[in-house]
Amino acid sequence: MRQNRVPVSPLASHTSRTSFASLAASHTIWARLRVIAAVLVVLAAIPACDSTTNTSVQTTRTSGEPTLRRGIGGEPASLDPGHAADTFSFEVIRDLYEGLTSESPDGTVIPGVASSWSVDTTGSVYTFQLRPDAKWSNGSVVRAKDFVEAWRRVVDPRLASPVADTLRPIAGAAAILAGRLPPSSLGVTAARDDLLIVKLDRPAPYFPQLLTHSATFPIFSAESAKSHSQKNWVSNGPYVLSLWTPGSRLMLRQNSQYWDRKNVRIPNVVYIPISDENAEYLQYRAGQLDVTQSVPTSALNSVRMERPKELFVGPFLATAYYALNLRSQYFATNLNLRKSLALAIDRKALESTILPFGQTPAYGFVPPGTWNYSPQTWDWNNAPDDERIAEARRAYALAGFSAAKPLRLRILFNSNNSIKQVAIAIASMWKQTLGVESELTDEEYRVFLDSRRDTTKWEVARLGWTADYNDAGNFLDTLRRDSPNNDARYSRNGYDDLLDRAALMVDPLDRRHLLQEAEKMMLSDYPILPIYFLSSKRLIRPNISGAKLNPLNRLYSKHLGIMNIDLNQGR
Repeated sequence: MRQNRVPVSPLASHTSRTSFASLAASHTIWARLRVIAAVLVVLAAIPACDSTTNTSVQTTRTSGEPTLRRGIGGEPASLDPGHAADTFSFEVIRDLYEGLTSESPDGTVIPGVASSWSVDTTGSVYTFQLRPDAKWSNGSVVRAKDFVEAWRRVVDPRLASPVADTLRPIAGAAAILAGRLPPSSLGVTAARDDLLIVKLDRPAPYFPQLLTHSATFPIFSAESAKSHSQKNWVSNGPYVLSLWTPGSRLMLRQNSQYWDRKNVRIPNVVYIPISDENAEYLQYRAGQLDVTQSVPTSALNSVRMERPKELFVGPFLATAYYALNLRSQYFATNLNLRKSLALAIDRKALESTILPFGQTPAYGFVPPGTWNYSPQTWDWNNAPDDERIAEARRAYALAGFSAAKPLRLRILFNSNNSIKQVAIAIASMWKQTLGVESELTDEEYRVFLDSRRDTTKWEVARLGWTADYNDAGNFLDTLRRDSPNNDARYSRNGYDDLLDRAALMVDPLDRRHLLQEAEKMMLSDYPILPIYFLSSKRLIRPNISGAKLNPLNRLYSKHLGIMNIDLNQGR
């Protein structure tokens, strides 16, 4: 899943550029950045006017009914399960739709539309029993064929779904995506209205968790899925869309037809897109939000002192990385150049200055905590700084560059203060260590989504990947030659072969070893530069019950409740 924090205002500048070519000494930039980071922390610690002082549960009511107000990092690109491919769309869709399986607050897979399921002795044929009371918001029964039609739609090359790879484990999916078979050949069958049979190409022990991804959700019809109008809205989750004002808010109300409606405790949910973490924090302090999607780094100390019980921080399976454009004249065949850039990034300095919120330096792609996996790293990850810098300069010289002949790069990223701070820091490190001249291009998210696929516009792009399910293959598959998420355009037969072999393994240990070998091979090619592993961080008001962190950073509104308490107590 693509992970980025998204600006929402259509009136905002689409693109801004910062050039480091005119800076006399980049060590000055890095020194200034350290000072700025320290100043931000000090400023955040200064007490500010907090209008939540007299806030009670009454502030979370709309038209007499309790309403949960959630911050979200940007405008959802789509609420169509077959089209949505960004974090913010997923967050809302999980409230609107439900798949065969769902998740408990701690991330455990539990029954959803399917009341139960079984798998045969080969591990490749699943049978799902649909619950009889699962209904669409218009009162129609959710049937097995609704899943069949939805999944065929996702893998149909004509739709060009950005999440089609999610269904790749299903028999026939790979051939359909390649255009060699029709969508009707997908290995999913509606044996009865209430019985769905799914045949996989190979065993996939993570398959029940994969089914919590919105790409696998059913749709009532293609027309209803594409419609984002509350008048034509039909979904099967705990909530339905009641209003979407682009750039302002999305309003959801409880779905009276939802099978588990008696356990949905909050009748209304409002999502408020806020691209700036600081602005979101200010709205939370002002009593205008109940749940944030993030917390600004600059506010960390003050939040820990003033609101320790409201701060939720934990690791989750996500990696921020830089993709190197392997179609560019610089990187296509120059391994030493790619390696020099990886070596020149001081990840520990980033962690100690501008990433103090639980993020950890990344020297590999697959995050720690991934099921049945030992993350791989570059062999120099523990090298002393002087050795690392010396090796970076040696590789840079071997690549044919020098102070007299510097490399010039365009670094592309989506608009976000934290992402920009990291980009400035890395550009400074490259300048100081190697003499690289960088131009930073900062784009509004919807523009960025197009630009990152246009390799004529950048040499380096800041990207992120959040696990769709807890499995190393979900990360490594993004760098397959034919993956729509392979923005670096990485291509190596041996890498794809290892992933193919791993996918055929029944023994989890054999599969693990092949996946680890694949990551090690990829890292040796340096098509991407992992920067850090992310942490989830939210602020949640004390009167909101049921909130827990989980490895995929998913927070379902249906699990939450609003308690009638005085928010001044317990501060």
